[in-house]
Amino acid sequence: MNTNGNFKNEISRDEILKNIKFRMADVSDAEELLKIYTPYVTDTVITFEYDVPSVEEFRNRVKHTLEGYPYIVCTCEDKIIGYAYAHRYGERAAYQWDVELSIYLDMDYKGLGIGSLLYNKVIEVVKLQNVQNIYACITSANEKSLKFHEKCGFEFIGVFKDTGYKFDEWYDITWLGMSIKDKNKKPEPLKMINEVDTKLIESILG
Repeated sequence: MNTNGNFKNEISRDEILKNIKFRMADVSDAEELLKIYTPYVTDTVITFEYDVPSVEEFRNRVKHTLEGYPYIVCTCEDKIIGYAYAHRYGERAAYQWDVELSIYLDMDYKGLGIGSLLYNKVIEVVKLQNVQNIYACITSANEKSLKFHEKCGFEFIGVFKDTGYKFDEWYDITWLGMSIKDKNKKPEPLKMINEVDTKLIESILG
């Protein structure tokens, strides 16, 4: 039974939200995470990847992200139903305080407010790392994602015209951003995720 057109569970939206939990991802989650990511590759222009990566490749991606930034999963009754993570925006030294966020939800659990909860937790963790600017790159055709990011506090930056070619069409991408810095203050040194007090992270995830 699909009670609202978004998820197949027999339980209500309130029951799902009551049973969800958040934790840091582990490389052992790669196969389950890839199952969530796969339809975004094969059926949408939300990601510009053409081919579904292997489990090993995805495991390496998770490992690489966790070396510096939060990679957070949302579970319901021990099943991963969504994930979000941060990664460095640019490699040059001056970009070290900037991150880009990504989020993917199980197609059956969209529209429940889980995305906002995931994003907020990632944002709160990167604040502990002394991150100053948070960015999101979105396919312009994805109006739901644009509205979602605006609701989360992101502001429009600009559009790159005809930047991605997929499914025999060109697509614009829209950049949005959120500043959490004091421009009049020198930023504190950036912390890698393993340098952040785990108790503070746990308090956010809890």
